Amino acid sequence: MLYLRVVAAASLAFSACLFVSPARAADPSPGAGDPPPLSAYGALPSLELVQLSPSGHKMAFITVIGENRALAVIDLINDRSLGGAGVGGSKVRDLQWIGDERVLVTTSSTETLPEVGIFRRELYVGQVFDPARMRTNNLIRGASGLFPALMSGVAVVRTGDKSNVLVRAWSFSDSNGINLYRVDPVSGETRRAESMDRDVEDYVLDTSGRSVARSDYDERTRIWSLLLRRGDRFEETWQVTAPVDTPTLIGLGPTGESVIVAADRPDLKRDDREEADYYDVNLQTGAWRPVRFDFDPAGLLFHPVTGRLMGATRLDDGGRRYAFADNDAGVLWATVEKTFPEGAPALVSWSDDLKTAVVFTSGVRDSGTYHFIDLKGGATSPIGAAYQGVPSDRVAPTLPIAFKAADGLEIHGYLTTPVGREAANLPLIVLAHGGPAAQDRLAFDWWAQALASRGYAVLQANFRGSTGYGEDFLAAGYGEWGRKMQTDLSDGVRWLAEQGKIDPARVCIVGASYGGYAALAGATLEHGVYRCAVSVAGVSDLRRMVTYEAGRGERRDNEAVRYWNRFMGGDGPGDRSLDARSPARLAEQADAPILLIHGRDDTVVPIEQSRAMEAALRRAGKPVQFIELNGEDHWLSRADTRIRMLTETARFVEANNPPD
Repeated sequence: MLYLRVVAAASLAFSACLFVSPARAADPSPGAGDPPPLSAYGALPSLELVQLSPSGHKMAFITVIGENRALAVIDLINDRSLGGAGVGGSKVRDLQWIGDERVLVTTSSTETLPEVGIFRRELYVGQVFDPARMRTNNLIRGASGLFPALMSGVAVVRTGDKSNVLVRAWSFSDSNGINLYRVDPVSGETRRAESMDRDVEDYVLDTSGRSVARSDYDERTRIWSLLLRRGDRFEETWQVTAPVDTPTLIGLGPTGESVIVAADRPDLKRDDREEADYYDVNLQTGAWRPVRFDFDPAGLLFHPVTGRLMGATRLDDGGRRYAFADNDAGVLWATVEKTFPEGAPALVSWSDDLKTAVVFTSGVRDSGTYHFIDLKGGATSPIGAAYQGVPSDRVAPTLPIAFKAADGLEIHGYLTTPVGREAANLPLIVLAHGGPAAQDRLAFDWWAQALASRGYAVLQANFRGSTGYGEDFLAAGYGEWGRKMQTDLSDGVRWLAEQGKIDPARVCIVGASYGGYAALAGATLEHGVYRCAVSVAGVSDLRRMVTYEAGRGERRDNEAVRYWNRFMGGDGPGDRSLDARSPARLAEQADAPILLIHGRDDTVVPIEQSRAMEAALRRAGKPVQFIELNGEDHWLSRADTRIRMLTETARFVEANNPPD
């Protein structure tokens, strides 16, 4: 049974890792009818990044026990483990096969290296694991003059039986460029494949590993340029001034003779058709042609061998959906949908021949399960669970909802209710997502589920400014920090109260990143709605945040600053109008106790934002608690600090808004 092989391989991987410290002692088992401990929700997924090899004959994955991670590799044909390697406490960001013999693990860490001008940045490194030799080597090693960090995503190019890795790296001898290097994963030999200056933002490779298209972005002029290969040089074929929404190079077109570009081209709009989001640009002629789908895609899919466009995926209130132009992929996915008619399965990886795949399901009575699909053998097998400490009968029900905001705009979202409780007069937690250009979706959400397990209904509203509902809905959030993006949440509270589902006198607000700002704004800008607020890595001072971003770029008026200005509705670091929507400057107006939680290694929203909020609340004599998480980043990437965040949040909410 595949599940047992995965368990055995995970055990062997950990037993082979001499440097891995003992895992944290397990929590006591819950009694009959009791909810799982909070650590079952807050722990890192016990299984993640499950990847099939190109042949489909092998599988690699990351397994987690406590705070420690390990890479495990199994042979699906001969039914045996191929070994593993310890990753320890490193933050694993990606896993991919290099041919059928080696696995690349990409990890990151928060670093400050003043000697090379790096201050609190997330740096990425790659390690190549060879199961046959039980050896792990750094991807960029022994390369004279190269800084040993990955400066781009990693592309694997296969020519016959040989595989090479292409990645950008920074050279101490070439301060003007971040060049593209070709790395032999066996010998470690690294040589420059193409010169690229700092303005090269992205590129598309053909099957040989040669870039056929590039994009440049000049921060000073704000001009984005598309360059197409003309022999040994590149010719600029189109440019646009893009202060914020720069176009994006996506990949090769469906025939390999074009590239796909995501761009705003109102000049190509036809009177009888909506403007396209994606365009197919011919590599030879530079001609643009709109690429249209029957739905608004959330992402595009490319063939694992040719790299050509072959399908698209979308998100709707029922989960993730797929559509394929490739016949083999269509057959595979039809089998997946037939097998999981209600699970909204998500594609994780598949083999080169599109005959085997790994899919992930979560949601109704499913805390997250990986499955192996084999068309050739006609079998479907469970691989393992992501949150194995949350049994199916303890997964709280989550249902899509929709309500009207005060100005009539329709807001979509989800309501999670405690297991076995009728959705009537329940205490509520508003859980606001980050971004703000992001979205909650129908899936097992460890944070929402943990709060529901403590007796609360949980509202996750995709307020205006969220993605997934079209450009107009996204643009409706511009300038609405502390305004309509905020009242969309409280409008959801009022709607739920009108439906009789929640008790409006027992509501708290919780969130991280932008959601942390929303929590603080809920306690300072809106009065009488929330009994308490929990901000995790939240922004508290808008002007100070913009000033921070201005100091991190090569220019103070950089793209990040312009992004913040758009959503906040400000005009740069000196705009004092932002103070009227900054919770740290409105501390005297706080009408609810506030809990602040922030990671000391946060490189997105600096911990100073929470420190400033705490100081302001204490000066105003308002109730506040502040917890700093050692070694934690913006994304809650570590198990011990993530569990602590969840535990402290539950403790604080239960003290200020008891569920019973």
